[in-house]
Amino acid sequence: MTESTIIKTLKSTAIAAGLLLGAGAHHAATAQEVKADAKSSQYCASIADAASDARFALQKQALADMEKEIEGRIKVLEAKRAEYEEWLRRRNEVLTKADETIVLIYSRMRPDAAALQLTNMDEEIAAAVIARLNPRVASAVLNEMEPARAAQLANVITDAPKRDKNTVRQN
Repeated sequence: MTESTIIKTLKSTAIAAGLLLGAGAHHAATAQEVKADAKSSQYCASIADAASDARFALQKQALADMEKEIEGRIKVLEAKRAEYEEWLRRRNEVLTKADETIVLIYSRMRPDAAALQLTNMDEEIAAAVIARLNPRVASAVLNEMEPARAAQLANVITDAPKRDKNTVRQN
């Protein structure tokens, strides 16, 4: 072999060795990247359960807090309801007693005086009193009232719907 052939052979061997080293280094870098990817995937997989558990615990705590708040509100509403029912029961007792007394009082009044007082009363209360009066006394009281007010009270007694004052009645 000649010197130039040996040099060419050495050069090609060096190039081949360099390529092998480069390929080996590249392979080692690729292997390191694969290992890093595997480690990060393993880390993500192992932390996913913990993160899911933590998220579940937070949601469970939020639901428990909401449940306590709703239970508190229900207790408040039940207390208000019981208070309202007691108030309504007492009111109905008073109204029942007052109804009998008031009806008796208005039935013994002169029709013009009763009409004047009932005209100034709340519509529903006045209608309730008139409805409980003897029909003869009720008609005398309504006769003494202004026709518009008497008609209003008659509508309330019969539970007729209210009409606009400007509407014209058509036959």
